[in-house]
Amino acid sequence: MSPVLPHSTPRFSLRRRLVRRPATQLLPFSPAEPKPEAGALAQGETGWRKESLQRPTADCPPPGIQTCPAPLVGIARLAANAPGAETRRKSAEKPEYFFLPVKSILNRCESERVPFEWTINPYRGCEFACKYCYARYTHEYMEIDGGEFERKIFVKQDAAAVLARDVSQKYSYASKASGYTKAEHIAIGTATDPYQPAEREYGVTRACLEELAKREGLSVSIITKSDQIVRDLGLLQAIARKSALSVNITVTTLKPRLARLLEPRAPRPDLRLAAVKELREGGLHVGVSASPLLPGISDGEGELEAVAAAAKEAGAEWFFSGVLFLMPASARQFLPFIEQEFPKLAKQYRDWYAKNGYAPEAYRKKVSERVLRIRQKFGFSSRPWEGDRPAAAHRQLSLGWDAGAITSQLTGMRSCSAG
Repeated sequence: MSPVLPHSTPRFSLRRRLVRRPATQLLPFSPAEPKPEAGALAQGETGWRKESLQRPTADCPPPGIQTCPAPLVGIARLAANAPGAETRRKSAEKPEYFFLPVKSILNRCESERVPFEWTINPYRGCEFACKYCYARYTHEYMEIDGGEFERKIFVKQDAAAVLARDVSQKYSYASKASGYTKAEHIAIGTATDPYQPAEREYGVTRACLEELAKREGLSVSIITKSDQIVRDLGLLQAIARKSALSVNITVTTLKPRLARLLEPRAPRPDLRLAAVKELREGGLHVGVSASPLLPGISDGEGELEAVAAAAKEAGAEWFFSGVLFLMPASARQFLPFIEQEFPKLAKQYRDWYAKNGYAPEAYRKKVSERVLRIRQKFGFSSRPWEGDRPAAAHRQLSLGWDAGAITSQLTGMRSCSAG
């Protein structure tokens, strides 16, 4: 049985057994305040039900796990040999940066859980260090423990040139899922925040946007927790003039102290809402994600509604929220955090998440109904990718490139856990 604790040997493969468990009961939550007191959550067991498994990829994780081979091959070998990247930052708490050569920037998403076909993740790892971050598993593809996700940041090299080739060879302006009438959707920032501090120095996200701005008829969305996105307002406007573009800003709570505890290095909630307002005033389509919703922590009476009200006041056009989902790499970090900071919730989280990535279905259903009522109350519309995308008839590529012939019915991951 594996303890719910970070591995002590971070660069070795992570092997897990599949353990069946009985159906989870819906447990009522009681209010809890952060309390720096350790308990016995680490004695829990990790395991995953087979029915939660799908086909994961490094940039688009569906629910499930994938064990890594022992030899260092592929991305793990590249990461092991990645040269250090120079940084102007002097803080002793800064992460380590590495340059990572990549063969592709545009990555096909092999999950049917949400409707997008492609992802762009300019970095591997994220300095925001959100305690609940689902994307920690992506470091395991490089044989690095998920606990290093915010401490070892990999900067993808030659982003613009690689993306130019990818779009011309892979992307289709007539997706199979739409009956070959709408462009495939590209989601930026599904497994890393594209506007984390590294972007100020290395500019990989901007390089990708500059390449997309050369095209016409694309369908693109961005999700971030950072107000740094307003730096690229002019570039985003240029993309929006020729393609369908939407921006999602994640605001999980309006409480600054709670936000700092859960998302230690992300910008404050008020700064994110200010970014929503500025982007909307700039004519862009912007919505707010209140994901993940943390049972017993951010789901209190009126809390989700308050985030929605603030989002509406800032001009957000849509609003969505999904319940916390934990992959094994994330559970090993998050469950001990819950034991230390929210000890009254420790047993409930262990019962719900130690052997399964999802909260009980009954709880998730209640949240879905609550989010629907919130949307109706504030008049929020659907997210853009749930509606129209650019029609294939409007296709036009700059520089004489032809659209790729490859199409895909497979779609991407939950955007709630995107931040």
